[in-house]
Amino acid sequence: MADEKLVFTLDGGDVVIKLRPDLAPGHVERITELVSEGFYDGVKFHRVIPGFMAQGGCPQGTGMGGSSKPDLKAEFNDEPHVRGVCSMARTSYPHSANSQFFICFDDARFLDKQYTVWGVVESGMEHVDALPKGEPPAKPGVIHKAVIVAA
Repeated sequence: MADEKLVFTLDGGDVVIKLRPDLAPGHVERITELVSEGFYDGVKFHRVIPGFMAQGGCPQGTGMGGSSKPDLKAEFNDEPHVRGVCSMARTSYPHSANSQFFICFDDARFLDKQYTVWGVVESGMEHVDALPKGEPPAKPGVIHKAVIVAA
């Protein structure tokens, strides 16, 4: 698990994310489990804010849903929220992360130690940059396929 990567296939191409179980073992385990079940295949990026982040992982595409699994205990860490960082979305309750995540477009250091960082984009950030913008976008970008690969 320590050297696995998550690959999202988007319209523009593949986004390769280095998983960070050293920072958030429970979150990486959950994401890996959801990917293996095909949960993220066909899921939309329902909230894409230029200069901030792209959020996905809601099966309904509304931002209100999650998986049927129990919510996760927060694993806040010292990793900064900067361009390419992948972190879990949640409600105002710290232990409410489930399946929704976001990828930072730019520095979002105000989120540091309040959201769980679980990975970082190694390649394909240009495909994240190209996602349709909006809350929600008129024609949201979609994760066509999500797979876990050995590093």
